[in-house]
Amino acid sequence: MSTPQLVVHHDKELMAQAAAARLITRIVDAQAARGTASVVLTGGRNGNALLAALGSSPARDAIDWRRLDLWWGDERFLPEGDPERNVTQARAALLDSVPVDPARVHAMAPSDGVYGADVEAAAAGYAAELAAAAGPEDHGPVPTFDVLMLGVGPDTHVASLFPELPAVRETERTVVGVHGAPKPPPTRISLTLPAVRAAREVWLLAAGEDKADAVAMALSGAGEIQAPAAGARGRARTLWLLDSAAAAELPRALYPPALA
Repeated sequence: MSTPQLVVHHDKELMAQAAAARLITRIVDAQAARGTASVVLTGGRNGNALLAALGSSPARDAIDWRRLDLWWGDERFLPEGDPERNVTQARAALLDSVPVDPARVHAMAPSDGVYGADVEAAAAGYAAELAAAAGPEDHGPVPTFDVLMLGVGPDTHVASLFPELPAVRETERTVVGVHGAPKPPPTRISLTLPAVRAAREVWLLAAGEDKADAVAMALSGAGEIQAPAAGARGRARTLWLLDSAAAAELPRALYPPALA
């Protein structure tokens, strides 16, 4: 697994714009090399800010949206169209304004979907969809995502992997149902750390002073059970994209951030 790299921006607005530009470049490069690209989206304020910045960028048209697979790192297990669902927010921020192929937008099942209220079945269904998309060149039963993005919570959670809960301890399954999440709603679907670590690049997004302690903890040698963000690593690259407020508590002797 790769060693974390840090990029610290002056504020959250610059961070979102720069991350969007970086993502456009990464997608275009992947499509030039292999014809397609795959990205795992994240929700939350930073993930949605990045998508909005991407949508307003003139460079967005460099992407061939028809040759892009979009996945999610987690989802709130709520009815289709619920405004709190990550996919609903992503559609409003970006997807409804670009020519994506609906067949390549891989949303996690809602609570009123084909699996009904059975979150475990919904998680297994998403795992099966991932496995079907994986090829012989991939590392296990998930595609080798070009970029997998994760927001970092104030408690160091990523996706819906919360400290000490069973989901963060999973070592075999790629997708799990989450029960009793400490932030609402309590029932969710999430990729596991083994699935996250299949990605070529993992980008962790954190902005705001409320994330400073979590960033410092995750980058200071904490274990992944206590600090799930510490266990999120990409095969080729692990990139922490921060604003100066989120980087304020970093041990600078070990991780000296440079404003970008």
